[in-house]
Amino acid sequence: MSVATSRAGYGRRSRRDRRPASHLSRGQRRTAIASIAAAALLVALKLGTGLATGSLGLISAGIESSGDVLAAIMTFLVIRLGARPADRDHPYGHRRAENLGALGEAGILLGGGVVIVVAAVGRLAEGGHAPDARWFVYAVIAVAVLVDISRIAVSLRTARRYDSAALRGNAFHFAGDMAGSLAVLAGLLAVSAGFEQGDAVAALVVAGIILGAAVRLIHENARVLMDTTPAEAQAQAEAAIRALGDDVDLGRLRLRESGGRYFADVVVGIAPGQAIVEGHGVADRVEAAVREALPGTDVVVHLEPRRENLALRDRALAAALAEPLVSEAHDITVYDLGDGSSLSLHLKLPPDLDLAEAHAVAERVEAELLRAPGIDAVQTHLEPLERPVAARPAGGRDADEDDEQRRIRAIVADDTGGRPCELRLLRSDAGLVVFLTISVGASTSLTAAHELAGRLEEDIRRGAGHIADVVVHTEP
Repeated sequence: MSVATSRAGYGRRSRRDRRPASHLSRGQRRTAIASIAAAALLVALKLGTGLATGSLGLISAGIESSGDVLAAIMTFLVIRLGARPADRDHPYGHRRAENLGALGEAGILLGGGVVIVVAAVGRLAEGGHAPDARWFVYAVIAVAVLVDISRIAVSLRTARRYDSAALRGNAFHFAGDMAGSLAVLAGLLAVSAGFEQGDAVAALVVAGIILGAAVRLIHENARVLMDTTPAEAQAQAEAAIRALGDDVDLGRLRLRESGGRYFADVVVGIAPGQAIVEGHGVADRVEAAVREALPGTDVVVHLEPRRENLALRDRALAAALAEPLVSEAHDITVYDLGDGSSLSLHLKLPPDLDLAEAHAVAERVEAELLRAPGIDAVQTHLEPLERPVAARPAGGRDADEDDEQRRIRAIVADDTGGRPCELRLLRSDAGLVVFLTISVGASTSLTAAHELAGRLEEDIRRGAGHIADVVVHTEP
């Protein structure tokens, strides 16, 4: 049996994220627009003040903030793209656009860092003049720090709320901007204390902060885009599945991340005799366990018949049903010989199959079972799969049918001491079919109930060649 189920639709979000997609994108867009406005303000303040006072540190910080403007605009655009729902061409959604946007921000940071390094090294080599650090320079730095603190807080809060890689990248960017402003402040204080190169050194510190942030963004987002397995999330999902018990055998778990959301591909083995409904229940349990560990995960579960750690009966059933031509395997009996085991089983195959091909199927099943340790002999019985049988209800007015019903009721009374709960007759081309329901004690074992049903069937068939089949149902 092989079943694949997916209970998570394209648009499903985590429990913390169940607002409409339009609401999500509005919240993210507002944050991105606020970032653009704040970055533009800082560019004007830093560049204007830096050019007026000759502070390379402020000019460098202004260049970095101009990169912020471009990065914030890029963030705004990729958030609009990432908010689109999944479609036929993008079944996993569009949220990886945010990872691409974060890589774009990293590229801007790298460019700005290189420009600042070149300028600072040139200033240090030339031994240029110290900047004119007037009071308003410190006021501009104070405003810049306050603006950076506010937009870092807003970006991080919104990024956590919406699992936005682009907004998280913005927060790193703004943190670097604030650290750069503090470095510029330290450089200007050093200049005031008599160290004329303090401003250029501060510019190099700003460049180092910018380049470090760029490398971090590239590392984090490249891992996502390359489908690198998120190790911690993988371990949590595996532990959740294994905790379901021995009846769920984890064969494979593949996990990928896209825009802060996980997609899980799970292969689990179950006993080969389990029905489709039972297998679907196992798949439901696996999906629930993964989502409990990783809320909002889109889970696809593929079920396979387990091959390892099976009882002999389940092993025989798995080997039989692995043959495409075997429609059914039943009456599987294990004979314990002390130092080994012998198996017998019935195989049902298509009725139009010739004996040579049916025998070849049986030999393959037997050979597969004999390869397993502990099985010394295998005997198979071949049966044709039943075709639909043309039948019609018995009329009930025929004297022969009345006699047949009285005979069957008398047999039931002799064998059980009671009357049938239901007795129904069908006429088919092969003869009369008897459907009989009897009541036995609720504490009766299944074995005893089956033996009673078998005895009734034999007694009803005895001396009645016109009966094609007897089906006895026992109920408490």
